[in-house]
Amino acid sequence: MESHLPRSRRSLTHLLLPFMLGGTAPAWSAAVDEAGLPTEVEADRVSGQTDTEIVAEGDARLRRGDLRLNAERLIYRDPTDEVEATGNVELRRGEDRIAGPSLKLNVEKRTGVFEAPAYHMSRRPEAGAGGREISGGGAAEKLVFEGPDLYRLFGATWSTCPAPDPDWYLRAGELALDYNTEVGEARHSTLVFKDVPLFYMPWVEFPLVGQRQSGLLAPTIGQSNKTGFDLTQPYYWNIAPNYDATFVPRFMSRRGLQLGGEFRYLQPAFAGEIRAEYLHNDDVRGGSRGAASLRHNQRFSPAVTGGLILNRVSDDAYFEDLSSRLAVTSQSHLLNQARLGYQSADWWRAEALLQGYQTIEGAEPYRMLPRLRVVGSRDLDFGQVDLLGEFTAFDHPNAERTQGNRTILYPSFAYPIMGSAFSLTPRVGLHMTHYDLDQPVTTGGRTTLSRSVPITSIDGQLTFEREFDWGGRSLVQTLEPRLYYLYVPFHEQDPGEYPVFDSAAYDFNFTQIFQPNLYSGQDRIANADQLTAAVTSRILDESGAELMRAAIGQRYYFDEQRVRLSNSEVLRTGKRADVLTSFAGQLPWHLRAASDWQYNPRDHWTERLNLSLRYQPAVAQVLNAGFRYTRDVLRDLDLSAQWPLGGRWYGVARYTRSLREHRVTEAIGGLEYDGGCWVFRVAMHRFATNAADATQAIFVQLELGGLASVGSSPVNLLRRSVRGYGNINDLPDDPVFGSTP
Repeated sequence: MESHLPRSRRSLTHLLLPFMLGGTAPAWSAAVDEAGLPTEVEADRVSGQTDTEIVAEGDARLRRGDLRLNAERLIYRDPTDEVEATGNVELRRGEDRIAGPSLKLNVEKRTGVFEAPAYHMSRRPEAGAGGREISGGGAAEKLVFEGPDLYRLFGATWSTCPAPDPDWYLRAGELALDYNTEVGEARHSTLVFKDVPLFYMPWVEFPLVGQRQSGLLAPTIGQSNKTGFDLTQPYYWNIAPNYDATFVPRFMSRRGLQLGGEFRYLQPAFAGEIRAEYLHNDDVRGGSRGAASLRHNQRFSPAVTGGLILNRVSDDAYFEDLSSRLAVTSQSHLLNQARLGYQSADWWRAEALLQGYQTIEGAEPYRMLPRLRVVGSRDLDFGQVDLLGEFTAFDHPNAERTQGNRTILYPSFAYPIMGSAFSLTPRVGLHMTHYDLDQPVTTGGRTTLSRSVPITSIDGQLTFEREFDWGGRSLVQTLEPRLYYLYVPFHEQDPGEYPVFDSAAYDFNFTQIFQPNLYSGQDRIANADQLTAAVTSRILDESGAELMRAAIGQRYYFDEQRVRLSNSEVLRTGKRADVLTSFAGQLPWHLRAASDWQYNPRDHWTERLNLSLRYQPAVAQVLNAGFRYTRDVLRDLDLSAQWPLGGRWYGVARYTRSLREHRVTEAIGGLEYDGGCWVFRVAMHRFATNAADATQAIFVQLELGGLASVGSSPVNLLRRSVRGYGNINDLPDDPVFGSTP
């Protein structure tokens, strides 16, 4: 056992053997100097000399600091600081316990031998180190003490399950437990589950405290119709507290051998990660295939920062075929960006940006080479001044597409009037834009364009509150009416002359109806003479937390729409926009509901409707039902659940069906079992990428608490697919990245 206080230069003083009345055991005690700790021996019968040898028999006990040794008989030799104990020997220090028939131990050096011990160890990481406590134990033919917190065991077992009959254990010819480095090492080991050997490992390391460490990680095993049998055996290298790497060889029976890895770094001035995968020859598609990703953030000074994002895949079908582990999976455009920013200590900031994309699916967007932007906002005695200045050089790999430069200057002035229950913010601005194009958008068009558009708005809001009691709780209800008037005069922006570099129509929602433009980007400034009216009501508890929220809003037009992105866009002619309603809140009986509705009053039909209802009485008990509708686009029914089935079994499922296309788009079915110190999960997943193709996979995982996970974990899939999903056990910390978020 570990001793933090040295015993060197102890001075011993002879004491008389006291015979205590009342049946109290006699004791020998050694007085020490202030640099050491005393050694105390108690027993029914004690004999010998304190400076040579003490023999204690009958309920013998030795104590030094927090170390406790109990035995039927023990011999303590002071000149060598050694103790021999026999008969029901038990050694304790803190929560650690080792028991067996005989022990020889140098108390100060913590060296010696314990014969046929059973042991239980428990450690938690130091404060601020991250990770979590891990307790484990087992039995061995022999335990050798090799120093403070160093143990070597032969013919040993190790498990985090309760003794004496653990559900799983690691059986090793040789087992080293190093609580200084917090790493366990097993040689010639076999992982046994329910008395069935699972696999043999010639060498393996595992954490003794739940935090990261170097070594082989548990293999990942899976099966899918895209890759076939899928086996990954990662190796983690904990290079330093601020550097680490993971090497990920992966064998796919249908595709071949893929090599992958990740390197992460963290410094006071910069941080980032590099990931890469490479398949030399795809047995199905043919040829080499790969992917790479770089994320880097840099702080050059307190005011100057920078960043670099690079993503690349070898072909458009890479993610679909190989189900890559990279974070860029499932994106249609892979971002590549270099950024340099300056943040003034006063009121403005500047940014230089180079940005492009690798297009996986869809039309390729323009590249910004570069974009220079200055943004400022300053409060003055007479109001608030805002400024946007931007220069962008747009480039496209297709030489037939119009390219060129766009310069923007947009100053605005606002005069907020604030009260305890109201706010009123008039704002006026002038949006100025200039284009220099390499060629006209259409034949006969101009290459130099200028546009100056004034933008005026008034935004007002009231807030009313009332207190009330509901079910014995004191609550507050608010009523928040809001009016937003916007006026933008018409300026001719013919799609035959004005390019579309980075603009698109906004979705119609509660955020957009209070925006000064129908379009994102800066290529179109829509004319407007309109009033938006909305009212929101909230119910808050005593802490101010929102329990329920409902809102309704509509926009009223006093002029027709005359600006559009392209000639194919249908212009609005009505005087009223769609009605928007929204509701979200907690209901009685552990229910939570949410809805969003967009209603077209001109044609008397629903444009968009989202409904969801969740019943969640406890952790790992949730039922979800949802319905999504967009006119002429989708009509989906979504059901999902996680529920205890009895006997520690839990069921997990999701069913998503397109009612419009009459087909299942996603289905998940799974079972989970909580064994206390282990968890078993199996899940089947089917996802239809389109009407003619679907990805099917099976996940099987055996999670052994504190040691490893065997198989491919479906936890992330279930957490993403089943809203409110809860882990049926406390997940062990990720052996690669430390604590699980």
